[in-house]
Amino acid sequence: KYQHTPLLKFTPAARAIATYYWVSNNDKAYKHNCIKQATTAKKIKEAFSSTQMYTDLSQSFKEDMHTYFQGAQMEFTELLLNKAAEYLLEHLITGNSEFATSSKAALLVEQLHTHLDANAETPSFHATLADLKGSVKAQWQFVGYWFKGLIDNSDNKAISRYLNEAIVNVLLQQHKCFNHNPISTRCQVDQLLGDHRSINNRKLDFEFDEFIQRLEHYTEQIKPQYTEFKQIKAQIMSQQKASMNLHSFKARPLSSFVRNKLINESYLPIIGDNLAKQMGALGQDRRSDLMGLLLLISPPGYGKTTLMEYIANRLGLNFMKINCPSLGHDVKSLDPANAPNATAKQELEKLNLALEMGNNAMLYLDDIQHTHPEFLQKFISLCDGTRRIEGVWKGVSKTYDLRGKKFCVIMAGNPYTESGEVFKIPDMLANRADVYNLGDVLSGQQQIFSMSYIENSMTSNKVLAPLALRDLNDLYLLMDMAHGKQVPSSDLSHSYSASEISEITTVLKALFKVQQVILTVNQEYIRSAAMDDKYREEPPFKLQGSYRNMNKLAEKIVAIMDEKELQQLIDDHYVGEAQLLTTGAEENLLKLKELRGTLDADEATRWSEIKAEFKIRNSLAGDDTDGATKIASQISGLKNNLDNLTSALSKDSNLAQASSEQQISSITAAIEKLSLDVNVVNTPLPNLGAALTSLSETMVTSFVPIVVTLNKKLDINMEVLEKVTRLSEKLQNLTKQKSTRTVTSKNSKTKRVTKKKVSKKT
Repeated sequence: KYQHTPLLKFTPAARAIATYYWVSNNDKAYKHNCIKQATTAKKIKEAFSSTQMYTDLSQSFKEDMHTYFQGAQMEFTELLLNKAAEYLLEHLITGNSEFATSSKAALLVEQLHTHLDANAETPSFHATLADLKGSVKAQWQFVGYWFKGLIDNSDNKAISRYLNEAIVNVLLQQHKCFNHNPISTRCQVDQLLGDHRSINNRKLDFEFDEFIQRLEHYTEQIKPQYTEFKQIKAQIMSQQKASMNLHSFKARPLSSFVRNKLINESYLPIIGDNLAKQMGALGQDRRSDLMGLLLLISPPGYGKTTLMEYIANRLGLNFMKINCPSLGHDVKSLDPANAPNATAKQELEKLNLALEMGNNAMLYLDDIQHTHPEFLQKFISLCDGTRRIEGVWKGVSKTYDLRGKKFCVIMAGNPYTESGEVFKIPDMLANRADVYNLGDVLSGQQQIFSMSYIENSMTSNKVLAPLALRDLNDLYLLMDMAHGKQVPSSDLSHSYSASEISEITTVLKALFKVQQVILTVNQEYIRSAAMDDKYREEPPFKLQGSYRNMNKLAEKIVAIMDEKELQQLIDDHYVGEAQLLTTGAEENLLKLKELRGTLDADEATRWSEIKAEFKIRNSLAGDDTDGATKIASQISGLKNNLDNLTSALSKDSNLAQASSEQQISSITAAIEKLSLDVNVVNTPLPNLGAALTSLSETMVTSFVPIVVTLNKKLDINMEVLEKVTRLSEKLQNLTKQKSTRTVTSKNSKTKRVTKKKVSKKT
C-alpha cells in the first residue's frame, strides 16, 4: 500500500492541509513548476541518493502554505506544516492527479450527507457554504461544527482524528480531486503473545497512519527529549557526586592489609556477631529487635580504621567515615547549620547523608574522644531496639527509622584524649555497645596476638614483602625455622633457595626481638592509661607499641644487622617518638630502659629521683592546683601519716607487751631464786613529751589560724578546721600520758611472794 500512495505515512490533518492548499491554488504556472521540480528531485535521489533537493522543496512548500493560511487567518503548528509539505511533495512525485482519501474520512462524509438528506438540510447547508465563500476559515469552521456534532453522537470517538480530512473532502467536493476508491488504513496483527493492553485475544488492531504518527512523535520528540534528559541527568548526577564527594565513601582497604590469624580467629568472629546483631532483615524467622553498637578502643596505630574499611569492602557497604577531630568539643548537635566552622559542617553533612542513604552504609565515627559527650548522646536511640535517630537533611529535620536496614554504627577511640585524660563516653551509650580493645591481649590469644605484629609488618620489609603474595602458611613455617624448629623445605609451597631461607629467618629473628620490646611497651602503655592519676607512683608512660611502630622498625631491619645495631635501632626509634612528648621525654625513655633492663647506675639514680619527686608532687595534688587545695592535701596527708604512726606504735606496743610479760615471767622466776627486791618503772623516752608539746603548739599557732583565715576567704568546709583541732588535742593528751609498771617483789628468807598492783596508761 505504501509503495503506491503516501497516504499511510502522514496524518489525516497533514493530508487535509496539503490537499486544500494545492487544489484551491489556481496558479497553474506555479503548479507546473512544482511538479517539474519534484520530478527532478526524484531523479537526483535515485541517481545519487541525495535528498538535499527534497529538503529544500519541502521547506519551500512549508513557507508557501504558511503564507497562504496566514492570509486566510488560519494558524497551524510548525510540525503540522512540515508534515503537510512532505505529504504534498510525496504526492507530486507519484504523478497522480487525484488525491487519495481514507475510508474513515469517506465514511464521515457519507454519514453527514445521509443526515442532511434525511433532514432536508442539504440545500441550506450548501447555501451557507456559498455565503461563506470569501472566508476559508469560516467555511472550515462551519463544516467542522456539523462533523463534531455527528461524532459526538457516535459511539466511535476515535474517528475524530479524521475530522480535518473529512472537512476538506466536503469543501473540495466540487473539484472532484479525490480518488473514488478510499483506502483503509486499518491493520491487524494476530498470533501475538503478551499481556499488553492493546492486545485482545492475541490480536493487535491499529490504524497504520496513527501508528506511524506515534512512531514519528517518539522518534522526533520523545527520543531526543529523553536523550537530552539523560544527558542533563548525568550532568547533574556528576555535579552532585562531586559536591557530595561520593567516591570517597567507597571502601578501599590498604594494599598492605594482611588478613592474619588474629583477624580470622579473634576479631572477625566478635565483629561479625555484633554486625549480625545490628544488621538483619525483618521477617517471620528474623529478630525485629536489632540493636547495638560496636565500640573499638585501642591506642593509635592498631588498625581500627583499616580493619573496618576492609570489612565494609567485603560486605559491599559504603564506608561513611566521620572524622571526629574535625567536629571538636564544640559540636553538640547533628544540624550542619549549627556547626562552628566549615570542616565541622562538612562532617555533619556527611553524617546526615549516611542516615539519608539508610541502606548499605557503615557509619564509622573515628576518634570519638575528641567530641563532646552530649554529641555522642544523640546516638543512644539509634543503638537500641528502636533504631531511630533525629537528623537534618537539606535544612529539614527528619526522623530516620533504620530497623531492618543494612546499616551499622561503629565508633573508635583512644584511651587518652588530646589533653591526657582518661577517655569517657556516656553510660547509656556504653551499655548498648560491645566494647573491644584491639591493643589488649585477649584471653587465650597471646600467641596469635604477638604473631600479628610479624604478619602486619611483612609488607614493610623488603625481604618479607614477597611472602604477603604467597601462601601465609609459608610465613608460619619460616617463623618456626627462625625459632629453631626443624622444618623440611619441601613443606613450603614456594620454591626457596637456601640463601633465601637463611636471609628470611635471620630477618625474622631480629623481628622477634623487636616484637618483644613492642609487646612490652604496648602492655605498659595500656596499664598506665587505665590507671587513675591520684594512684600513680611514677609518671604516666606514653610511648606506644602499636603495629605502626612495628612497621617503622621492620622496614629498617636487614639480615646483616648485628645485635648492637638492632638495639641501637630500637633506641633511636623511641628517642624520635619521645621528642613529641617534650617535657615527658626523659621520664618515658628511662621507663623504657627499665622495662628493657638496660638502665645503668646513673640512669637508675636519676629514675629514682624522678619517681620520688613525682610522689611528692602527686601528693600535693599536682603542679597546677591552687594553694588552698595544696594545704588541705598536706594536712590530710599529715593526718594519714599520724594515724599510720599511731597504728604502728599501738601494734609495736602490743608486741612489746607480750614480749615483756614473757620476759617478766622469766625474771620473776630468777628473782625468786635470788631473794631480791626489784622495782621496775617503765618511763617515756627522753624529751618525747617536749617534742609532742612543741608539735601541738605549732598546730595551734600555725595551721589553725591558716585554716580559719582560708575558711573566711575561700569558704572552706569546717570539716578541715575540726580535723586540725582534734589532731592538736590528741597531741596535747600524748604529752600528759605516762606508762609505769611495778614488777614482783619477793623476800627470799620467808619464801613469801607479794604481788603489787600493776598499772598501765597509754
